[in-house]
Amino acid sequence: MSDGARLYLVPVRSREAREFVRAWHRHHPPPAGQIFAVGAADEMGTLRAVAIVGRPVARHLDDGATLEVTCTASNGTRNTNSLLYGASWRAAKALGYRRLITFTQEGESGASLRGAGWRVIASRPPRAGWHTPSRPRVGNGSDHVARSLWEAP
Repeated sequence: MSDGARLYLVPVRSREAREFVRAWHRHHPPPAGQIFAVGAADEMGTLRAVAIVGRPVARHLDDGATLEVTCTASNGTRNTNSLLYGASWRAAKALGYRRLITFTQEGESGASLRGAGWRVIASRPPRAGWHTPSRPRVGNGSDHVARSLWEAP
């Protein structure tokens, strides 16, 4: 796809979004749930990227008025993530939510988020994760990695 090709927002069903993330995301499996997903497709209708939006993963951020972009994945087509971050915020507002957040890992530039007008509101230090003997869990790829918390404009 050429860099000047037009991208269109398309609705994406949960199963299709999860399959796309499984195929294209470089370090995370698909999230467990979602409120909605949105995609970016080219003129031929080929899905180029998806954003999955759900309840915040961190319980203290789950106040009923906040959603989180829990995952984005792209096949490498330029500008898809910025398009999807902006669309996700417009959709969340249309559904009555007052806040949309997401996280980036250390080493990710956040260029797509800045391009969509988002801003960093907090930095999170690396942590060991939530695994405990009484509640074993498999790591999700962000254990021991610093993160930045972003908020939509």
